[in-house]
Amino acid sequence: MKAIVLSEFGGVENLQMTEVEMPLINNEEVLVRVKALSINPVDALTRVGTVGMSKVVGQFSPIILGWDFSGVIESIGEDVQEFRVGDAVFGMVNFPGHGMAYAEYIAVSANQIALKPNNITHEQAAASTLAALTAWQAFTSYGKLRPKDKVLVHAASGGVGHYAVQIAKYLGAYVIGTSSAKNKEFVMELGADEHIDYRSENFEEVVSEIDFVLEAIGGDNFQKSVKVLKQFGTLVVLPSGYTKDDEAVFNEKQLHGSCFMSVYSSGRDMKMIAEFLEKGVVKAHISRVFDFKDMDKAHLYIENSNTVGKVVVCIS
Repeated sequence: MKAIVLSEFGGVENLQMTEVEMPLINNEEVLVRVKALSINPVDALTRVGTVGMSKVVGQFSPIILGWDFSGVIESIGEDVQEFRVGDAVFGMVNFPGHGMAYAEYIAVSANQIALKPNNITHEQAAASTLAALTAWQAFTSYGKLRPKDKVLVHAASGGVGHYAVQIAKYLGAYVIGTSSAKNKEFVMELGADEHIDYRSENFEEVVSEIDFVLEAIGGDNFQKSVKVLKQFGTLVVLPSGYTKDDEAVFNEKQLHGSCFMSVYSSGRDMKMIAEFLEKGVVKAHISRVFDFKDMDKAHLYIENSNTVGKVVVCIS
């Protein structure tokens, strides 16, 4: 089968299309013929070799990046009961770990996937995995978002952010989203109640008494976010390089939540995302679609653009 192998950590030229052996499945896994996959900032950071995930995947040979996929089951393990050959499924495979989704076929645990809703495409399904799971788990596992909470979502037009706005509204929150002015209309259409242009306004000067912040920017944005939170409020931080000083500020204000969240593969949570997609509670926004052979271009796009929504790669 064809796969895109990372020959060594570094530039996009190290992503090389090659032939590799088909994966073997164990009794709890299914073999999926991949139709579409999506990429995230962590894909590019792992490729460069600058994040902890690089050490994880660096233990394997060959290194095949990728975690988000949608496709069709080709075969199932003996102990798999919930799925059948021919089912269209989607999910985030083995995160954090060696996902190997940049391939025509992947082996994935049956407890990490869900049936793809019939009302969405494989491209939309692939886009609704890591980013959507991150938003859902931020609000339900790492923090507990309650109805009528006032929530501040940073980078609200991005991959995680655009799902976070939609999910927070579904959970009954009052949502304030930050983005550039050019994406204001998009953020408001997602359901946000207020928008802040981070380039022309200092959010810490215009909002206060926030119940929940989803922080995705890093740098001094962390401590600014702490300032606008109520005491005992909730702050959940996506991987963004917070410091020990930041953690001390977090603890001083007696905040709930997590200074560092890591999304994890979960079939149970994927079923919830599938239900949201089927009911129209959330919709995937796809910024660009690339062909499998153009993975290098997809990586450059996500590195060099303030991506609105998601970037998807089609295999077949």
